[in-house]
Amino acid sequence: QVHLVESGGGSVQAGGSLKLSCAVSGYTPRHNMYCMGWFRQAPGEERGGVAALDRDGSTVYTDTVKGRFTISQANVKDTLYLQMKNLKPGDTAMYDCAAGVPGMTVSQALDRLYCGDWGGGTRVTVPA
Repeated sequence: QVHLVESGGGSVQAGGSLKLSCAVSGYTPRHNMYCMGWFRQAPGEERGGVAALDRDGSTVYTDTVKGRFTISQANVKDTLYLQMKNLKPGDTAMYDCAAGVPGMTVSQALDRLYCGDWGGGTRVTVPA
């Protein structure tokens, strides 16, 4: 039903930038509110939320990326982006996008790791 494919990951030195993309297809929201977000899992760590947005453009970010990362959509809304600036070694992780209708606010969805269906992930490495 829904297909998500991430791209844009790679290795970048501390202080550098990357822009991740998530191509979304086959998804139509069943409610007025939907969720699209980015999550990450660092080596040896649990998965955590990074950023999410809803239908009206409201966004939420985890504290560690505020001011550095920006979540956005293409005008046709078939691509989700995560612009990452001033990258740090702590940002090293597998980044996954997700989309769906979780039945909760995007803040709750980010905290509960339930934005919707998942993509396959793209790896970001920031050497120390």
